[in-house]
Amino acid sequence: MKKIAVFTSGGDSPGMNACVRAVVRGGIYKGLEVFGIIRGYNGMIQGNIIPLQSHSVSNTIQKGGTILKSARSKDFMTPEGRKKAFENIQKLGIEGIVAIGGDGTFRGAAEFYKEYGIPTVGCPGTIDNDLYGTDYTIGYDTAINTALDAIDKIRDTADSHDRVFFIEVMGRDSGYIAIACGIAGGAEIVMVPETLMDSDEVASILQAGWNRSKTSSIIVVAEGDEEGNAQEVAEKIKTLLPNQFDIRVSTLGHIQRGGSPTARDRILASRLGLAAVDGLLAGYKNVMAGVINDQIVFTPFEDTFQKDKPISQEMIEMVKILSI
Repeated sequence: MKKIAVFTSGGDSPGMNACVRAVVRGGIYKGLEVFGIIRGYNGMIQGNIIPLQSHSVSNTIQKGGTILKSARSKDFMTPEGRKKAFENIQKLGIEGIVAIGGDGTFRGAAEFYKEYGIPTVGCPGTIDNDLYGTDYTIGYDTAINTALDAIDKIRDTADSHDRVFFIEVMGRDSGYIAIACGIAGGAEIVMVPETLMDSDEVASILQAGWNRSKTSSIIVVAEGDEEGNAQEVAEKIKTLLPNQFDIRVSTLGHIQRGGSPTARDRILASRLGLAAVDGLLAGYKNVMAGVINDQIVFTPFEDTFQKDKPISQEMIEMVKILSI
């Protein structure tokens, strides 16, 4: 193998640039030519592929977002789009690809491999930490620290005004962000898609706290919780406990995706980027590089998005114990 390419796809996450940097410099160190595909699968289809040198990734390890840009590609979901992407890859003599992204990215890579056999190794770049095959994903640590900083600030206001705050964090299908920043932020309740907690139970917990003279509370809600988003849950509680609490809602939104990555995310991204290059050279294909028990592992793409990665029941129990 002489030429490889790297791209980022799907939602951006802090640390993607550190991963791109590691792929570029790791590839050059191993004697490879490295190309960058701009705007993910769209760039592959459009032929927006550029050569990258070591200096191309200088001063990027501390930057959030992605210097290669990102996009969601409907065209790549079609056989015609994938054919065009393959022709552009083949034209440049690219023999292996490093795909940085989440489950959608890996689904596309798996389909591309089935049709054209281009070896691809993925790096898990998503703040949700919901991919099977790795303990942590690139961007997760930064996201929970960003959310935690906001929760700490909101706690000051909640305490000063005797308010109940429903704080919505990202997590359409996963409660990893919610459970981590909920525990670290001392939340009284954490609502995640993985466990059922209805509005009656939330109201009961708040009422019990009120009976213990607790005048302010923080409820962290993952956006994909089965009871609804933070605004919807708050409205239900207002109906169940009318005029008892001063209830407010804060949706943290996309601030969780941005910002300079933490040291932990920079190191994780660098490890996985180098591992992806080594994996390609070792003959791995159609797999994701991850870290389990601090060891590099390679997991088939299909497993990463077909197998569940459940939240630890111990962490869910921690919320209940620590909020009494």
